[in-house]
Amino acid sequence: MKSFRRTGTGTRAITLLLAVLVLLSCAVLPGCQPPESIRIGFVGGTSGRVADLGIAGRDAVLLAVELRNQAGGVAGRKVELLIRDDEQNPEVARRAVRELIAQGVVAIVGPMTSAMAIAVVPIADEAKVLLMSPTASTDDLTGLDDYFFRVNASTLDNASRVARYHVGRNATRRLAVAYDLRNKSYTESWFNSFRATYVQGGGEIVKVLGFESGGETTFLQLAQDLLAAPADGVLIVANSMDTALLCQQIRKLDRRAPIITSEWAATERLIELGGKAVEGVIVAQNFDRNSTEPRYRAFYQAYRDRFHREPGFGGVIAFDAANVVLDALAQQKAGRSVKETVLAMRRFEGVQEPIIFNEFGEMKRSLHITVVRDGQFVVVE
Repeated sequence: MKSFRRTGTGTRAITLLLAVLVLLSCAVLPGCQPPESIRIGFVGGTSGRVADLGIAGRDAVLLAVELRNQAGGVAGRKVELLIRDDEQNPEVARRAVRELIAQGVVAIVGPMTSAMAIAVVPIADEAKVLLMSPTASTDDLTGLDDYFFRVNASTLDNASRVARYHVGRNATRRLAVAYDLRNKSYTESWFNSFRATYVQGGGEIVKVLGFESGGETTFLQLAQDLLAAPADGVLIVANSMDTALLCQQIRKLDRRAPIITSEWAATERLIELGGKAVEGVIVAQNFDRNSTEPRYRAFYQAYRDRFHREPGFGGVIAFDAANVVLDALAQQKAGRSVKETVLAMRRFEGVQEPIIFNEFGEMKRSLHITVVRDGQFVVVE
């Protein structure tokens, strides 16, 4: 009887055959395949004059997704983040949101500005895809049963509190105002809320000037027009870059004029670009830079380690927004939308304070008044 000895070639052939059979069986049996990833989107201005806000938001959302995936994802499924730059352009923003929806995202974190939110909410409403905005605060979207939620306070809430602070200090009673016309849904809403409270408290608005961010604006002329008014202070409602540039021109003409800004300007770039010209500027903040909350310190360190810079208010609030979406997805029940899940849960843990939504997906947030001193934001209230 002849005996057979298996050769190395024969062994390799059998091994290869077994591997092919395993792959074929996994193609048939769903249990052998890794679960399909969950897609969420981010849309924000990561280029142009508001890029500091958009980049901070984008990176914070990316960090939130990375940390969630390291912890096992959502119900064992990996989270995939799709990122789009809206270029602070309504048509680009609409195209970006449509693209994300077409790619199957279950929710979108963003936009980062009110003007872009106004542009894209109708698209999200039609598709029934939740927009969880970190920082858009326009009152034009307040009190609506739509697919726009936010983890920032409204402009009415923020601006009214800023006005009460300045009325209480009694340091400025007459203000000249400049605001950015390219984000009118935020700037006009913010200014109108500020003015109502400020005037009610005895203050007076003596001059109002609108300007086009990134347009033909000559900041020296704008500064001259503001300071020509019979005012004892200047209010600027604009992004950090334009605020810094306007402060530089104001300081060339008047080194002592009090300057107030809205929270939109409260990024690190205000100080980086403004330098000594923004010393003494009073600006509101939607988070406490000196917080010792363990959740905030852990986030802050993780962000610094990952991106080697400060998160700023855009990063802090965007991280909260992303985690609201991720926590909702983790608790989502069959047949229930992400919007319905958020409304059913209502309360989420933020890095500095609880996030508690009302029936319209809105919340109140702490506000901190700061002044720029020695190149730092210092809390004064």
